Amino acid sequence: MATTSDIRNGLCIRFNHDLYKVIEFLHVKPGKGNAFVRSKLKSLTTGKVLDNTFPAGSKIDDIRVENRDYQYLYKDDTGLHFMNTETFEQINLPPASVDNDDLLQEGAVVDILFDAEEELPLTVDLPQYITMEITYTEPGIKGDTATNTLKPATVETGAEIRVPLFCDIGDKIKISTANRTYMERVKE
Repeated sequence: MATTSDIRNGLCIRFNHDLYKVIEFLHVKPGKGNAFVRSKLKSLTTGKVLDNTFPAGSKIDDIRVENRDYQYLYKDDTGLHFMNTETFEQINLPPASVDNDDLLQEGAVVDILFDAEEELPLTVDLPQYITMEITYTEPGIKGDTATNTLKPATVETGAEIRVPLFCDIGDKIKISTANRTYMERVKE
């Protein structure tokens, strides 16, 4: 058991018969009244975000989790298939357990968060940035660089990303997996 003073970003807790990960928190000590901790919790089972306020000093039920490296193999009708990079054991997860699953490239190494007590996979975290090749985009208009205009582009996994007008088919680009945004062109 932990207390509210142990709350930090990334802490996984059991709350209201579900597992949650702390996304944001703020210790508040008003001039009048008792202190409290305002937090944003993301459900590890449904993905919903919950705003909650804990009174200062209250007990929270933290859970022990482990991060393990898995390699993405393929996707089929049964789900997404991953292989442990150390034991070569394979697991199958539903596509809903991965944010931005259309950015997964075969062979990519991802970080899977496991509940260490029950050996259940909780979430799949993609690398912060990935590099992909543009397979289709409309040609940019020459000389139209005065504004920060974006156009849709399809990358090799079939995902659609908004890119600047100067990007063409065959360009390799760096993409942020957190918000699916173009970062830069990658020079070979």
